[in-house]
Amino acid sequence: MTSRIITQDLLDQVTAQAKSIERKRKNFNFHNLDDAPCNRLLNAMEPGSYIRPHRHLDPNKDESLIIVRGRMGIIFFDDAGSVTGTTLLSPGAGAIGVNVPHGEFHTVVSFDSGTVFFESKAGPYRPLTEEEKAPWAPPEGSEEAGRYLSNLVIQFTTNFPVQP
Repeated sequence: MTSRIITQDLLDQVTAQAKSIERKRKNFNFHNLDDAPCNRLLNAMEPGSYIRPHRHLDPNKDESLIIVRGRMGIIFFDDAGSVTGTTLLSPGAGAIGVNVPHGEFHTVVSFDSGTVFFESKAGPYRPLTEEEKAPWAPPEGSEEAGRYLSNLVIQFTTNFPVQP
């Protein structure tokens, strides 16, 4: 494995990939294998990308997110789906990162094209189980997901203008 310098060109490449796919997000892994003991990645996320609220039940899967470029909101929920907190993450602003403890329902929304964040959590990578997905939130790709995402974005619009 060789060193990898994180450049604007790398951010632009991952962003271009995110823009070109339906999910509007793309990750760039720094770990070589899904079974790596630590998963470290850049995650490019465009406005309109929906990540179903979820939690990580494994006590080793606390998750750290640090915004590198753009703006994104993180939203926390209780077990019934009520919003318990929101924070805007933006480089050079008051909040630039968050540590999400295992067991806490959360999601993120992107507000600016070109948004990229760094993510780190314990490996190995495992897809979310049904128990980890919020049962009160629509599945990704469903007809309801767009409306639900719009309601999540509204959580922030009183605090700052959302950029298309």
